[in-house]
Amino acid sequence: MNYGPRVEISHEGRIVVAELQDEEILEEAIINEVADSLFSVVADTPQIKLLLSFEKVKYLSSSALGMLIRLNKRVEENGGTLKLCQLRKSLYEIFAITKLDRLFESYDEKNTAISSFET
Repeated sequence: MNYGPRVEISHEGRIVVAELQDEEILEEAIINEVADSLFSVVADTPQIKLLLSFEKVKYLSSSALGMLIRLNKRVEENGGTLKLCQLRKSLYEIFAITKLDRLFESYDEKNTAISSFET
C-alpha cells in the first residue's frame, strides 16, 4: 500500500517499519503529510507493531514531536506498540530534554529494534 513519498513502509514479519524520508520535518505541510501517512498505517493495522526509523532525519520541530505523541496515543489505543530507531545524537538529545525518551523506546540499530518486539 502506498502511504505517500514522505514515509516508506516495509514489513519485517509482523512488524511494520516506517522510514521517514525527509531530512527536515519542520514545516506544517510536511508534518501533516507524515502524520496522514502514519495515522493511515495505524488505522489499517489493528494491534500494530510499528517501528519508526529516523535514519534520514536531521531536524524535527516541536510540532513534529507533538504529532509523534499523538501517534503513540493512537497506536496504544489500538492495542499496538510504537518504537523508534536510528535517532541521531542531536535528535535523541531533544527527546531527552523534553523527557520524551521516557515515552518512546528507542534503539540505535534497526535490527535491534525489530528484535525487541519479539521479547
